[in-house]
Amino acid sequence: MITLSNLGKTYADRTLFDSVSLQLNAGERYGLVGANGSGKTTLLNILTGDLEASEGSLSIPQRLRLGVLRQDQFLFEEQKIINVALMGNTDLWNVMAEREELLANAEVEFDAERFSVLEDEYQRQDGYAAEAHGSAILEGLGLPSATHHDPLSTLSGGFKLRVLLAQVLASSPDVLLLDEPTNHLDILSIRWLETFLRDFAGPAVVISHDHRFLDNISTHILDVDYQTVTMYKGHYSAFTQSKRLERERREKEISNQEREIAHHQQFVDRFKAKASKARQAGSKQRMIEKMAEDIVELPRSSRRYPTFRFAQRRDSGRDVLTISGIKKAFNENEVLHGVDLLVQRGDRLAIMGPNGIGKSTLLKIAMGKLAADAGEVEWGYETHPGYFAQDHEEDFTPENASAEQWIREHFPEQSIGAVRKRLGMVLFSGDDVEKPLAALSGGEAARLVFANLALAAPNVLVLDEPTNHLDLESIEALVEGLKRYDGTLIFVSHDRWFVSQLATRIVEIKPEEIVDYQGSYESYVHFCGDDHLDADTVVLKARKEKKKSREGATA
Repeated sequence: MITLSNLGKTYADRTLFDSVSLQLNAGERYGLVGANGSGKTTLLNILTGDLEASEGSLSIPQRLRLGVLRQDQFLFEEQKIINVALMGNTDLWNVMAEREELLANAEVEFDAERFSVLEDEYQRQDGYAAEAHGSAILEGLGLPSATHHDPLSTLSGGFKLRVLLAQVLASSPDVLLLDEPTNHLDILSIRWLETFLRDFAGPAVVISHDHRFLDNISTHILDVDYQTVTMYKGHYSAFTQSKRLERERREKEISNQEREIAHHQQFVDRFKAKASKARQAGSKQRMIEKMAEDIVELPRSSRRYPTFRFAQRRDSGRDVLTISGIKKAFNENEVLHGVDLLVQRGDRLAIMGPNGIGKSTLLKIAMGKLAADAGEVEWGYETHPGYFAQDHEEDFTPENASAEQWIREHFPEQSIGAVRKRLGMVLFSGDDVEKPLAALSGGEAARLVFANLALAAPNVLVLDEPTNHLDLESIEALVEGLKRYDGTLIFVSHDRWFVSQLATRIVEIKPEEIVDYQGSYESYVHFCGDDHLDADTVVLKARKEKKKSREGATA
């Protein structure tokens, strides 16, 4: 359906990729992966038509409608939420707008002939079902129907991005091109999106840093590495294994060739001066030169893995954190209704629940960043918590300070060498250490905060959505670092793979109760009887509960 032929992209003397020849077919879903800066977003922008390739060709049939996720919510601030979703189908939206205008002016002047043309087109494009279709998508992404006629400006930034995603999905696209569509989605909405994508008839190309999401949706992986793009069949986990085995096979092949060359070289060195063996030695030398020419040096991967190393300064007391009767409301919306929680030394506690339920609020109250309306927070004996917030802007002052200066300001007793070593571990090397805080990408900022936390050596780590801005390699490295950490871990995350790798205790905040389960995520799934992070039954359950609550309200 979409064909790339010898496609390449260069910037000045830097080649992102070249000689890329692929075909993207209907019904297939392609996870597009690669290190930050490798060119995956560039490739997606070439597919959307926002960028030109440096060489080669891209063939997309003109009849195909592209569904592209863009971050331009400010264009629609005063529009109704449902209208923003419907605007994705430009042709249908234009028909709807003109049709409504004719009806609005009907008492003054009514163009019956034009209305008839518009009505035929409206029906042809299934206009009467469009709003219901758009509403279903908005609800699937966590926006209740009661909000659909409110202005977009009434939503938070994260929910505005959900509406833009709904706009793409509701546009009846033939092709989906999505850059990080799970950002700002909670687990239930991610699961709904997975189901939508699996049912999508056209090709879909998706960039994501969510391991489980890529595993659940991908039929193929497009790997941007080694200055090219390689297609692997299967999901992300299968790809990582295939790529590793292929690399090991090639390394072993080169090692065997080098060992054979060394063996022949020994013969040449031993007998080249001996007259009776000189001809044979010369023949072997030519064979060695030919073999050496045939060895192709393996290129270096563009993937870089940071090292996260956390150690606690000393053990805390047994009771780490006691939360008693915590309540918190924002205007009329009470999000925490009297939370009681005891965290003990060694807990690896994942706090779950939908967006807006109060997970981050609870962490902020625990860390003293936000006042509770009622209740108490008590940290235990010799506890030294370290906090990773969702938003680091408040901590990044002054903005013109460099990454190195920021770390040294927090730890003036550390030598320059020690600070630079720690920065190097999280991929700040050379001139990177001089980057101003204001110029850091989301991933760089997150890695810098983790470097700061590592130097602080807390015995409790409190992490609020720590994977939000990290790439796949950094998430994998963070999991390894946290597995080795021997302190107490309290975290909020919508990344199901991350939760499954680390949690030994699950606290799920629900509107009507808090479920506190001692055990791994997998055992919690078994305990619940449905998968709060994965299963289709969650979507059905949520719909039933919503229907039940509506019936109760009207009774």
